Amino acid sequence: MSEPINDHIILGIDPGTNIMGYGVLNIIDHKPHLVAMGVIDLRKFSNHYLKLRQIYQRVQSVIDSYLPDELAIEAPFFGKNVQSMLKLGRAQGVAIAAALSRDLPITEYAPLKIKMAITGSGEASKEQVAGMLQHMLHIPQEDMPHFMDATDALGAAYCHYLQKGHPVTSNGSKSWKDFIIKHPDRVNK
Repeated sequence: MSEPINDHIILGIDPGTNIMGYGVLNIIDHKPHLVAMGVIDLRKFSNHYLKLRQIYQRVQSVIDSYLPDELAIEAPFFGKNVQSMLKLGRAQGVAIAAALSRDLPITEYAPLKIKMAITGSGEASKEQVAGMLQHMLHIPQEDMPHFMDATDALGAAYCHYLQKGHPVTSNGSKSWKDFIIKHPDRVNK
């Protein structure tokens, strides 16, 4: 049996101050495989600085557990509440610092880019992103997480996989155009 080609692990993170999602993909023979996804629940911490410490420690723990080769992280989107944006930016910065402390290369993706990469539409809902990832990675319904922050993080990892130029998805398609040609019955018209 030959050795797998391109064994590569990508950690995706969806930053949050109450719930932070993470997803881990292993790329083997140019195909993505789900390793893990979950959330870091920060709701029990009332102090924002304690949440930041917990983010740092837990992200390091996830890195130490799965040994990713790089991090793909969702960029905060611009909202109307400046205080919320500031807190979210801090959470993202602490997650990035934890990855840097483990010498991981980091790539940041806008939510629109992640949605576009996964569903083909920048206007896709969290549910649509989760459903597409479930389909593409063959995730059984019982393994789908309760919090969509986990699938958002997995989306960041999958987007990074696609952006790195891996030519073949798990369903054998090379692009959305190729997928549509191979599966015209699965396209809404």
